[in-house]
Amino acid sequence: MSGRLVIAVDGPAASGKGTMAKRLAAHFGLPHLDTGLLYRAVGWKAAESGRAPADVAADLTASDLENPALRTDEAGQAASRVAAVPQVRANLLNFQKKFSSQASGAVLDGRDIGTVICPDAPVKLFVTASVEARAERRYQELRARGADTIKPRVLAEMAERDRRDSERAAAPLLAAPDAYHLDTSDMDADAAFAAALAFIERKGFRSSGP
Repeated sequence: MSGRLVIAVDGPAASGKGTMAKRLAAHFGLPHLDTGLLYRAVGWKAAESGRAPADVAADLTASDLENPALRTDEAGQAASRVAAVPQVRANLLNFQKKFSSQASGAVLDGRDIGTVICPDAPVKLFVTASVEARAERRYQELRARGADTIKPRVLAEMAERDRRDSERAAAPLLAAPDAYHLDTSDMDADAAFAAALAFIERKGFRSSGP
């Protein structure tokens, strides 16, 4: 690996950014942070405790991210709502910046990594897909978990979440000007990973492993 590698992976829900970020972290031997879990944890704890989301964000710890309930669709919707609160974002900023500043480098995925959290990251990816493709992925994921849902509802919820994430005043979902855009609508996870890896290697970074 040449230099300190920080990879910022942004994109909307169900675009494949989380899977890609995990694989890139494993490939390069870097710590990984799913920043969406921070907002899921804030939304979940605020709903459970009745506390203000900003107050929950102020004392969030790494152990709060281990709750399996954070992987539910309900937690995802709660995350999108609290992420629109400027003070929540401000209170979580140091957590994310500290993670990204590790000497080893890091991989972070979310919605404002390349624009707000790591604007100087040497590698920025913006992973996207059509809303129809992403809704189909989420539908299949929910069905695999045994959830009782219908495709039109999943599509409507996906479109509404996109609207909230893109139109919020605080750090809206937006590709950094120097981000590599990767549309995964017609890609499986392996093809998307290969495309991202090829881009990173063109930037001069290689895995130090076998």
